[in-house]
Amino acid sequence: MDLGTTKMIARTEGGIGWMIFNQPEKHNAVSYEMWLAVPKIMAAFEADPQVRVIVLAGAGERAFVSGADISEFEKKRGTTDAIKVYDDAGNAAHAALNAAQKPMISMIRGICIGGGLAITLSTDLRICSSDSVFAVPAARLGLGYRYSGIKKLVDIVGPAFAKEIFFSAGKFTAEDARIMGLVNRVVPPAELEAYVQKLASTISGNAPLTIKAAKLAINAAVEDPDKRRFHDIDAAIKTCFASEDYIEGRRAFMEKRKPAFKGK
Repeated sequence: MDLGTTKMIARTEGGIGWMIFNQPEKHNAVSYEMWLAVPKIMAAFEADPQVRVIVLAGAGERAFVSGADISEFEKKRGTTDAIKVYDDAGNAAHAALNAAQKPMISMIRGICIGGGLAITLSTDLRICSSDSVFAVPAARLGLGYRYSGIKKLVDIVGPAFAKEIFFSAGKFTAEDARIMGLVNRVVPPAELEAYVQKLASTISGNAPLTIKAAKLAINAAVEDPDKRRFHDIDAAIKTCFASEDYIEGRRAFMEKRKPAFKGK
């Protein structure tokens, strides 16, 4: 896969697609070329029937993603036209993450700040190491956040914690994040990758059509009412009951064996 950069890594193994932000010398801050690579990776993973789960991670042990690569702002965001080009790339990357039909997991180690936190909010599950640190420093920078980004955070942690995160612009520990509901699990750093690998493998072994239907319905539950696609949800449920996997699931249950789902 030609990503146009070495700062993003995409690999597949055992039903899992790994997307790795690879700029550890800058705490995996996301550059323009990295934003451009995200939709390419997501499209490839979504189109590959062998990929059943997508995991996002940062290279190294110090950071997941520390936000945008500010060092290139003068060049990449120095004019009105340049700002639009840059923002279009970032928006396309987030749109690709938000549109994913396959389950996604964020494997968070270390720094997860600003844009890095925004990236994790597009994933379905967030697992972090106990040495992780979270923050949205917008109020220290004078930035404004769009409603869509704020709503994602509110949907996950609730309005009170969302206000604490934004109003204080402070740093929060992994345990703080767990209490808020920002992350699903906190594990020791040395166990993080093995834990995520096991979780992703478990999900990968389950019925893909069922997971797809469940993701559609769960996402709809927190969407604005006028955006809920009940027709798509009903169609996904009907596909489950008409699938070979439904037959396989019943047979495996009766035969007391592990099912072998094919996603069709």
